[in-house]
Amino acid sequence: MATYITADCINCGACEPECPNEAISEGEEIYVIDPNLCTECVGFDDHEACQAVCPVECCLPDPNHPETEEQLIAKAIKIHPDDADLKKKADANDFPSRFRK
Repeated sequence: MATYITADCINCGACEPECPNEAISEGEEIYVIDPNLCTECVGFDDHEACQAVCPVECCLPDPNHPETEEQLIAKAIKIHPDDADLKKKADANDFPSRFRK
């Protein structure tokens, strides 16, 4: 499930540099997350980094884009095809994920 940013966003920009996939960008009024690039930080963190830094907690799971951990790690590898460390961790099934808390 991709993450999305609600209308409560105060446009502070704290989330954008935290995204390992560059899925977050400044929209017309608030920041937005591209669901095609969002992996919920699976493969990179054991939490969603944007949620962790958001001062108004407006980064939430998007029920319109449900995905399993398996789908998200596959997407992360596709987005980062040259990241040998990520691929190695994925192959060993030993990667950070919010699903494994």
